[in-house]
Amino acid sequence: MVDDKMNENINKTQEKKIFSTAETILLVIMSSLIGLSIGLLFKQNKMVDSNEVVTDQNLKEFIKNYNYIIDNYYEEVDKKDLINNAIAGMMESLDDPHSVYFDETETDNFTISLNGSYEGVGIQILKDEESGNMLITGVFKDSPAASSGLLPGDMIISIDDSMAKDLSASEFSSIIRNGTKTSYKLKVLRNEEEIEITLNKSLVTLASVTSEVLEEDDKKIGYIYIGIFANNTYSQFKQELEKLEKENIEYLIIDVRGNTGGHLTTVDGILDIFLNKNQIMYQFEQSGKVTQTYGSGDDNKKYDIVLLGDEVSASASEVLIAGLRENLGSTFIGKKTYGKGTVQELMTLSDGTQYKITVKKWLTPIGNWINDTKGLMPDIEVELDDKYYETYETADDTQLQKAIEYIKEK
Repeated sequence: MVDDKMNENINKTQEKKIFSTAETILLVIMSSLIGLSIGLLFKQNKMVDSNEVVTDQNLKEFIKNYNYIIDNYYEEVDKKDLINNAIAGMMESLDDPHSVYFDETETDNFTISLNGSYEGVGIQILKDEESGNMLITGVFKDSPAASSGLLPGDMIISIDDSMAKDLSASEFSSIIRNGTKTSYKLKVLRNEEEIEITLNKSLVTLASVTSEVLEEDDKKIGYIYIGIFANNTYSQFKQELEKLEKENIEYLIIDVRGNTGGHLTTVDGILDIFLNKNQIMYQFEQSGKVTQTYGSGDDNKKYDIVLLGDEVSASASEVLIAGLRENLGSTFIGKKTYGKGTVQELMTLSDGTQYKITVKKWLTPIGNWINDTKGLMPDIEVELDDKYYETYETADDTQLQKAIEYIKEK
């Protein structure tokens, strides 16, 4: 997203690839926004023009000096840049890491990430410093790249008439994302052999939810991983859960490790599956007034739920964990969560750029505010064994194994 970084998650068998925060990744389809949007929980708004007479003295001062700069600076001033940088400065002055201005590129990346789909080809790339070419680090399932046979590890030498070594990763990305063409010719190097591949640009859906059935001691355990709470995450979650329930699962593990947040409406939908109209999903506090948001389901599920989270699990992930634990007594296993107890609104400027601003606190169903260092403490704290990052085997995922052990004992 903005810092072109993704967090590396921890389960190879679920094919959940979220790259390490130490590893710089640029996505042709999106850039990682985690550095700028960690723990995002927001509602969307449109900024509208106002024809009201300006009476605020501070605003009059701003307008006076804006006009002075335009009229007197020795070179021509880009008015749009001046205003956008002023807004960026206002966000910075709030001293709130979650109130942030997005420039055009960041806005585009941010939108792609939370929409859960984009027009592109479905590859993740990074610039290979040694050769100057683009290394494919990931290929999205059911994407044009997957259909064409591209593989992680392929080295892109050129795209159409542009040599990869002459492009930065962002420039390469922009050719596809912002270009008007519908097909692109890539020359890739695989095992010292050059291959030409034509990619057709199309809608790529990002899978944010995966699932499987784990069978342990004749018990059927449903497992669902949620990578982000995007616009299409609820429908994916509902579909995967229904598949698991058809297998007659007796327990359910919901894994939000590495999940930094997303849309509040998406969390609402998922919680509604499990909570009824008498159960509080979360609370808001704004200007000293507290309001409750209730579930809308008719009946709770008949199986117990175990939750997996870690230090990166933030905001919407914390809403989900708190909502299920405090209402259903679900057990939370892993590490203390990030601690993001605020809600942002997303404002769109006339030029399409955006900023998000914190507007209220959210509280857990019983009224706890988990912001900053508080987070949510797990019921059972478990470190993830470093060995997992060497093997990526489920057997070495100590947090998942603890959840399975807990269920078996129960």
